[in-house]
Amino acid sequence: MPNVARACGAVLAIAMLASMPVQAKTEKQAKRKMPKVPVTAPHATPLPQPLARALAASKVPASHVSVIVAKVDNPLQTRGAVPAPLLAVNPNVPRNPASTMKLVTTIAALDTLGPDYRWRTQAFTDGASDGRTLNGNLYFKGTGDPKLVPEEMEKFVAELHNAGVTNINGDIVLDRSAYSADIGAQGPIDGDSDRPYNVSPDPLLYSFKAMSFSFTGNPNGTVDVGVLPPLANLQVANEMSSTAAGNCGDWLTRIHPTLSTTPDGAYVAHFSGTYPASCEDKGWNIAAPDRDRFFLGGFRALWQASGGQFNGNVRTGVVPQGARLLVTHRGQTLAEVVHDMNKFSNNVMARQLFLTLGLAADGKTPASIARSREVLTRWLEKNDLATPGLVVENGSGLSRVERISASELARLLQHGINSPTGQVLIESMPTVGVDGTMRNRLTNRDVAGNAHIKTGTLDDVGAVAGYVATRSGSTYVVVSLINDPKASNARPFNDALISWVYENAP
Repeated sequence: MPNVARACGAVLAIAMLASMPVQAKTEKQAKRKMPKVPVTAPHATPLPQPLARALAASKVPASHVSVIVAKVDNPLQTRGAVPAPLLAVNPNVPRNPASTMKLVTTIAALDTLGPDYRWRTQAFTDGASDGRTLNGNLYFKGTGDPKLVPEEMEKFVAELHNAGVTNINGDIVLDRSAYSADIGAQGPIDGDSDRPYNVSPDPLLYSFKAMSFSFTGNPNGTVDVGVLPPLANLQVANEMSSTAAGNCGDWLTRIHPTLSTTPDGAYVAHFSGTYPASCEDKGWNIAAPDRDRFFLGGFRALWQASGGQFNGNVRTGVVPQGARLLVTHRGQTLAEVVHDMNKFSNNVMARQLFLTLGLAADGKTPASIARSREVLTRWLEKNDLATPGLVVENGSGLSRVERISASELARLLQHGINSPTGQVLIESMPTVGVDGTMRNRLTNRDVAGNAHIKTGTLDDVGAVAGYVATRSGSTYVVVSLINDPKASNARPFNDALISWVYENAP
């Protein structure tokens, strides 16, 4: 079998594929996608001078910014009331939160499902087995496991072998009936269906439905190409040569990457041109076309590596009445899933988790956005978390319509840290200056290692939300939501805010 330890490390790289910020492609698209910024006067309470200067330097009007900084309360003393904030700028204006919306999904899921919740992926057959050969179809039925990655598929393969299956004389049939057929029908946010961050939810989502190609130039002029996950139906046409001349620059356009499909179900990745040695190791990430053949390619690669044989086809269908259950594979825990989802801001994982809220509530299928919204609303009401400004499209923040106010998100963060799963929530978030999407930010400031912050980035949106453990020994909730065409200029302001809280909050 492939090396599991190597695969485990590689999965973290694959998980990052769905976290890239969305960029507008044309002026027309940019105008269409720009979030509507509520018109409001700046909050009367002035920002501390260092923060006011940082915001002024960004050229973002204060009316397009919402900030709240509040000390983490003790609910036994305050009876759930939110303490008076240390800073509050336009706190009640609903704004697009980008990926900080993942915190809403995470907190609700940890509360309702529990950190030990596991997704099930099952294998059935309508045939018979003699203890080695299965004469009949093999049906896979999923419930939306966000992290059905190669090492989990290896376990699934081993479980099938333990059930007496080595050779399969039949087809692979993929049952996706756990999700409503219209899931993902709205299409990619920016029109780029080949971008990993735009992958749609799938009850049988394998390895985020994305390929990651890596390139390494060699002294002899050749270029090595690696790919994750391993796929039995992938052909790599490598016509590249390594050159010592030139800087890295626009290296990707120089190797002319393409991914195509053939009528017989194969993928063909083609690379040509020159790869500068100065690039060292680079990668090209792309969403795979055709989810059926991607699942089959991943399964077949690991099945053959384990000594199994399979020569059938793949198709979508449903498990027939009377089919026999062979294996129930239980995936990684919710605690493990939200760790990768939030550290790397993986969009499709968040969308799968949001759908799970509705699916797990009553066990009825198919899952739908509407059912998950209903479950979320009931949970908010049960916990007295009034959120009149909340608008949820898919629960990931990869949306132009999702909204929440800074004060509402702060209240959810107060609830989350005071819940029994508070530590799981905190540990799932990027640590400032250390890991995840905050690993390269504030690395030379004292706040590094002392704050857990979820980031959010879209065109015209820049956001941070999370917890800062201050120099004084207190813990504060920090939220900043910026909706403005110059939002990308305000990243230094958000960094300054995090650092200021660490240095100055009592």
